Amino acid sequence: MNPYVNMGVGALLGTVFVLMSVSIASEGIFHSEAPEKEGFAIDAEETAGEAGAAGGEEAKSEPIGPLLASADASAGEAVFKKCASCHTIEKGGPNKVGPNLWGVVNRPIASHEGFSYSAGMQTFSEGGKVVWDYDHLSYFLEAPKKHVPGTAMGFAGLKKTDERANLIAWLREQADSPAPLPDAGAAGSTEAAPAAGQEAPAAAEAPAPAEGGAAPAATEASPAPAPAEGGAAPAGQTGAPAPAPAN
Repeated sequence: MNPYVNMGVGALLGTVFVLMSVSIASEGIFHSEAPEKEGFAIDAEETAGEAGAAGGEEAKSEPIGPLLASADASAGEAVFKKCASCHTIEKGGPNKVGPNLWGVVNRPIASHEGFSYSAGMQTFSEGGKVVWDYDHLSYFLEAPKKHVPGTAMGFAGLKKTDERANLIAWLREQADSPAPLPDAGAAGSTEAAPAAGQEAPAAAEAPAPAEGGAAPAATEASPAPAPAEGGAAPAGQTGAPAPAPAN
């Protein structure tokens, strides 16, 4: 065999042997055992929406009605720019990706003529029985797919309550006859009423007569009426003379 070939093979085998030896030695020197306990664990907090889904109930924000009285409709027009790519607002305007929104407040859900609604929206509307009242609009604008499962609306939602209030106040004005605002004081109007099952207290309760005794005499504030001119004194009045016996 050629001596140069022998030298090449020997050099190759030597190199492989050295590399294997270094690898085995490095593993023995720098080997580290897996820790018995993790240094830290990342726990993701359960959000309100996840908690509601786990409990089978939808977590919702507060009703929007009380905020509409102080909402800024002109600011709501600026917020509508986020919706303008999919909706028109002018009366008689065409449908786009979403339906025209003229007169949308208190309009039956999934009822705008000429628009093909998703199956989820049609189911949610219950055949037109459910309307776009202020709370439905607020919850839907906050999280469309959460409020109406199966809707085709891909909007992420308006998370700020004041933005939703301003937008809804402006949408309310885009109608032939704007819907009335909810009565913000209706909740507190019954505070003074007596609780259910309780009777209203009497204005002045007369003292009960003692057991076996006579009825109380007239008070000073309500004296007995004077006898008519020429008539007899009332019966039982103190100081009135008794009638003379007949002969």
